[in-house]
Amino acid sequence: MDALEKTEFYYSEEHHFKTGIALLRDVVLKTDLVETYKWNFPTYTIGRKNVLAVCKFKHHFGIWFFNGVFLNDPQNVLDNAQKGKTQAMRHWKFYSNTDVDQMSVSAYINEAIENQKKGMELPKSPKRKTREVIIPSELKKVFNSQPKTKTAFNKLSPYKQKEYTEYIANAKREKTKAARLVKIIPMLLEGKGLNDLYR
Repeated sequence: MDALEKTEFYYSEEHHFKTGIALLRDVVLKTDLVETYKWNFPTYTIGRKNVLAVCKFKHHFGIWFFNGVFLNDPQNVLDNAQKGKTQAMRHWKFYSNTDVDQMSVSAYINEAIENQKKGMELPKSPKRKTREVIIPSELKKVFNSQPKTKTAFNKLSPYKQKEYTEYIANAKREKTKAARLVKIIPMLLEGKGLNDLYR
């Protein structure tokens, strides 16, 4: 199904909040927002930027405002969507169809649209630096005696490098470390990750 079909199915399928989400959709469709479907929810954008999504759950339905942190919220109805995880998103929950005051909802939506047009967004958090890969001495010896293994190792992603180094470092006995080194050398030379077989 394409985005349009998924959206229509979302609103048409039987659900105890079917009428409630239809009310919210009516308000949204009176604006300039473009209707699409992302993350399993009807999502509404302007200038290809996400403004809000209409959602339904077991105990409530509502609107996710992607940059709701900037809304004035005069009625004090917005909650952080996921405390500790989301910074900008705010969720307006409704527990029955009668909770939806379309004029109030419209005011919040229009403010969210204006904020997006102004480019009001939280700066993206800097990506965390990948922790340095610590190479065990046994593996270093292999690299020194077989330079091709080092070249192959350096071509792997940091995640795959870490899998190899931990595989050797976590072996308690020297005999086990030696056996593991024998196992991984051909894999390294082929450019494979330790657990590629299972991915």
